[in-house]
Amino acid sequence: MSYVNVGKENSTDIHLYYEDHGHGDAIILVHGYPLNGASWEKQTAALLAAGKRVITYDRRGFGKSSQPTTGYDYDTFAADLHALVQHLKLDHFSLAGFSMGGGEVARYLGKYGTKQVKRAALLGGIPPYLLKASDNAEGVDKSVFDGIEAAIKKDRYAFFTEFFKNFYNADKFLGSRVSEEVLRAGWNSASLSSATATLACVATWYTDFRKDVQKIDIPTVVIHGDADRIVPLAASGARTAKMIKGAEIVVIKDGPHNFAWTHAAEANEVLFRFFR
Repeated sequence: MSYVNVGKENSTDIHLYYEDHGHGDAIILVHGYPLNGASWEKQTAALLAAGKRVITYDRRGFGKSSQPTTGYDYDTFAADLHALVQHLKLDHFSLAGFSMGGGEVARYLGKYGTKQVKRAALLGGIPPYLLKASDNAEGVDKSVFDGIEAAIKKDRYAFFTEFFKNFYNADKFLGSRVSEEVLRAGWNSASLSSATATLACVATWYTDFRKDVQKIDIPTVVIHGDADRIVPLAASGARTAKMIKGAEIVVIKDGPHNFAWTHAAEANEVLFRFFR
């Protein structure tokens, strides 16, 4: 297994687990909450078949990566990604981020620039700014996030059960586009994540990425489901696409938050065309 060292907590090294497969143009896939890099399996297989080099990694606190009690903020997440890029000596690579991973992509480009990055894809991403504020009327009221934190503190395992129902719009797609086993696999992955990370990440969802997004000057595609119950299209993807000059937006009809699984064929078609 492959790891990159991204820091230390007291006497313990903080390692990120990553996988690096295939040849050709490199694409880094950044996963969403509360999953890990393996959650990209439908996209990884398709992109490898298309002749791409595909790199996935587990965010700190999740998957096979270390589970520190520090570093759950987007400056650190972006620095972790940058450490992986440097470790692999990547140049002229592309980035794709799903949900929370869209935040990594935005903050990475805002902080480290676009000189080395060819293209960017945001799938159900949380940018530009999810929190309702005096200068952000389109955002989500903070009471929603407070409620999520309260549910996690009370019983994070029960929270995951309900979360994944809305992650896939199970009331509509269970048995057709998503199985009980997929929900169970997601729950199993989430249950192994750090309890600290599970809770601390919620407050990062309303990080203000507006300045980062405005710095993106490379070809960008924003893909979002119009039935997303986790990250509403109007508050996120639609606004992000307007803020990036020349960005393309693709709306997946009836797509839930994780349309990359339920509508994988449609999502992969967009990614093939964009990264080709």
